Amino acid sequence: MSVTTSQVLAPPALQSRGDRVRLVFRQLFRSPAFDVGFIILAFWVVDAIFWKLIVPQDPQALHSYMILKGPSVAHWFGTDWLGRDVLSRVLAGSTSVLEIAPLATALGIAGGTAVGLITGYYGGAVDSLVMRIVDAFLAFPLIIIAVLVLSLLGSSEITVILLIGIVFTPVVSRTVRSVVLIERDKEYVASARLRGERGAYIMVAEILPNITPAIIVEATVRVGYAIFTAATLSFLSLGIQPPSPDWGLTISEGRLYLQFAPWVVLFPAIALATLVISINLIVDSVQKVLES
Repeated sequence: MSVTTSQVLAPPALQSRGDRVRLVFRQLFRSPAFDVGFIILAFWVVDAIFWKLIVPQDPQALHSYMILKGPSVAHWFGTDWLGRDVLSRVLAGSTSVLEIAPLATALGIAGGTAVGLITGYYGGAVDSLVMRIVDAFLAFPLIIIAVLVLSLLGSSEITVILLIGIVFTPVVSRTVRSVVLIERDKEYVASARLRGERGAYIMVAEILPNITPAIIVEATVRVGYAIFTAATLSFLSLGIQPPSPDWGLTISEGRLYLQFAPWVVLFPAIALATLVISINLIVDSVQKVLES
């Protein structure tokens, strides 16, 4: 395994992987930006799990006599075009976003890491062929891929997860490949080859642990992109379908009432923005700690 300067200079108590992980977490929680991002993200995660216990009203309940009422004591965020409570729908809408984004990111990271490891380690014709396919895939706009995939498979959370995971795979593979190209020429890889270790073992047991920080950073970045991508697909009516309280879908449907009932769009948009901002704060903090 490769040894960095920081590991050589670190005291014996910090030589184990577990101690280094604990040190990273201590450094992260000393960062105000990370703390703010973590608190906001934790709020939305708890809300996504327990929203049924939190919402003041049924988010799907229709009240014809309360259509497009402004914020009040009874309805803190007002009501929408069907008389549904906006606060309840905002709280319930976090579920779809936080189900899709992590799963899609995990799928893209897994696929991209596998492709990046293989192409970066073996190089040559394999690398050239796969990277040309990746380049061709990346040349297509997301919207075209989304229309093709969702028209064939239909719109559902599963298809959106698969779509985003497929789109992320080539992007992640390029990042992983670039790191593997650096690692494969180091002494610990050469030592493994001299021991007669197979390529699969070297990639998984030797190279992968040394590129984990880069993968972690890439994963945190992709989560933010996945949230925006899922919201964009819903906004374009290509993702989650009505009557879901999904934020992107709610913003899309509510834009018709923006001039005289802005709260219908404003509060879901703020919720989406706070979630993305929290992810970005966490990403920046993680990058600073891992690069220090």
